[in-house]
Amino acid sequence: MKLNIAVLPGDGIGPEIIEQAMKAIEVVCRKKNLELSYKTALVGACAIDSVGDPYPDETHALCMQSDAVLFGAIGSPTYDNDPTAKVRPEQGLLAMRKKLGLYANIRPVTAFHSLAQKSPLRADLVSGVDLMCIRELTGGMYFGRPQGRSEDGNTAYDTCVYSREEIERIVRLAYGYAMKRRKKLTIVDKANVLATSRLWREVSQEIEKDFPEVETEYMFVDNAAMRLVQWPGSFDVMVTENMFGDILTDEASVITGSLGMLPSASVGLHTSVFEPVHGSYPQAAGKNIANPLATILSAALMFEYAFNLREEGRMIRNAVTASMDAGIVTEDIAQGGRSYGTSEVGDWIADRIGI
Repeated sequence: MKLNIAVLPGDGIGPEIIEQAMKAIEVVCRKKNLELSYKTALVGACAIDSVGDPYPDETHALCMQSDAVLFGAIGSPTYDNDPTAKVRPEQGLLAMRKKLGLYANIRPVTAFHSLAQKSPLRADLVSGVDLMCIRELTGGMYFGRPQGRSEDGNTAYDTCVYSREEIERIVRLAYGYAMKRRKKLTIVDKANVLATSRLWREVSQEIEKDFPEVETEYMFVDNAAMRLVQWPGSFDVMVTENMFGDILTDEASVITGSLGMLPSASVGLHTSVFEPVHGSYPQAAGKNIANPLATILSAALMFEYAFNLREEGRMIRNAVTASMDAGIVTEDIAQGGRSYGTSEVGDWIADRIGI
């Protein structure tokens, strides 16, 4: 079997963490006799600096020709601190999602026993948490038009727009995941206030009839935010619109004890993208201190969801768990005592997979 991958390291710590994930991927492919082919391309601030476009046509062409995309991070303080910049790195991420038709972001949130004390939540609340957040990616306020400011600059406006088709495809996808897990789905909206949320609920209630085996609950977003910290173990699969999902998935990240532990997959009409949830963390770039585990776990998701190679994904997950149990981790999740550099953690995990 041949694995054809597009590798987009991006900005900040992106190149460092992608390097560690590639170490794991290469060892798995050697051990399981898989043929690996990959090419790298520019995206984000580095692409703007090089060619003036955060998602160049050449990068998009490579993504379309590949079976999966492994993506690092986007963002640069050069652009964050310049309110007049007309082109921004984050526009590259939005363009990639839109052009690849990536309408669903899938974020598994798993509590690791060795990190229970790192979570701001009580250990008994975190213990055993295993939930999946599914966020709609290509609709809602981030893409709605009109959007802008008044001529005098004193009024700004954004528009939240959703179609029945967009809602139906993401909700059906969420039911599919719920059927493979514990058969419970939480649909998050704000139907008591927003017209788009009322359409979400209307469409979801129609689809619910096709999945009688699944326990379906509807929850307002403010209640869901509260429940995530009060009783995270009550969730199995959660689905919601773009902005709500952006906020709730970052909130859910505290359950693991570190944002550096969360992988994700973005799936849709064309090539799927696998990436860590965290950002480019420019303050750590080049210092060999960034946590690579979310990116390595994203590589595990890639094996499982892009290539249906469950055993290969499990090999990576087991090695990551072993690294945490052995204390071979970066400073952000070290439990006192020695911490290890980004490349040291990547080397240890690759060696562990190779045993």
